[in-house]
Amino acid sequence: MEGLQREQIERAFIFLEKRQDEMFSLLRRLVNQESGNGDKAGCDAMCALMKEELEGLGAVTRVTPMEAKGNFLYGVWGEGRGLDPVLFSGHMDTVFPKGTLAKNPFRVENGRIMGPGALDMKAGLVIALFAARALKEAGYEARPLRFAFPGDEENGHRESGAAEEIKKAARGCAAAFNFETGYPDDGIVVERKGSCRFTVKVYGVAAHSGNAPEKGRNAILEMAHKVIALQALNDLEHGTSLNVGLVAGGTSVNSVPDFCQTSVDVRYTKKERLDTLLGRVRQICAETQIEGTRTELILSSVSAVMEPSLEILGLFEHVKKAAEETGYPGKLHPIKVGGWSDASLIAAEHVPVVCGMGAKGEFNHTDREYADVSSLVPRAKLAAASVILLQ
Repeated sequence: MEGLQREQIERAFIFLEKRQDEMFSLLRRLVNQESGNGDKAGCDAMCALMKEELEGLGAVTRVTPMEAKGNFLYGVWGEGRGLDPVLFSGHMDTVFPKGTLAKNPFRVENGRIMGPGALDMKAGLVIALFAARALKEAGYEARPLRFAFPGDEENGHRESGAAEEIKKAARGCAAAFNFETGYPDDGIVVERKGSCRFTVKVYGVAAHSGNAPEKGRNAILEMAHKVIALQALNDLEHGTSLNVGLVAGGTSVNSVPDFCQTSVDVRYTKKERLDTLLGRVRQICAETQIEGTRTELILSSVSAVMEPSLEILGLFEHVKKAAEETGYPGKLHPIKVGGWSDASLIAAEHVPVVCGMGAKGEFNHTDREYADVSSLVPRAKLAAASVILLQ
């Protein structure tokens, strides 16, 4: 560690050690602004709050409007500095519908901050902002700092152009830190599965089930054959999972159903395995068990996989060394997880990225979700030190 770096880290840490109450207050404000994925107005209000915070830092911001989902917020602080930029990323939406706050209000119980989205991932946004403020306070001027904050991560940006905005923000960066949920055991995410969703629609022939059942072609029965065949494609040994999660069909119990639809979620570790699986899906959909039915396959966007490249593992080792050299209260280790995040999009641009840099906690997407209040300052210190020590 060079003298200037040591001095900047000391100044950043002194700044952060006095800011836990401010971090807590901002987190309260963010959680109290509901921003469920389906609540565009709420997400856009959240975007306005975050824009205000970035501009208070001195960042130049740009909001990209999205028609159906929350807007995308981009910011940059220190544009034009000599070295390649660093990216801070995190999403502004939650999985909780509007009105959840009344039933699950912001509160602290035994050191756990609770409320919709407190952990996933409004605490992470707070940590990113305060790490950036600490860098400014420390006099850091080596690299520009970019910010990419989408308003619709929880549905994988399937109804917006946010994914492309994130990739544009990542291009040319030396490193990226995604402030998704941190893990209680200090695992840092270096690998995430990709995801893919598709819909299967079966069309049959309607008929009265009592008077003329022989004239009908049962779409639900045809779908049942397909569901069994699709579920058989699971290859958990190689990290490929397929889940038929939703099924709907029929109009009445005494009618032969002429329509059935199912929605399917796929997670994968390698693009080649996804391609093989989708080939089998197409084959299953092309085969007909109930004569007179037909099947339509609709493939939605495929979300990129985050594979543990040498560059990603190298960035993890850098963060781990920064933790060890600056007294971080925990032992970092690399982990792989099944859930998708925007880190996968960043990795697709061949930018080293680590994920799970946010507050530590558990029980994402449930009313038990909590962020550990004692992790706010240490995690902001870790992010700031990792940027300062980046060569």
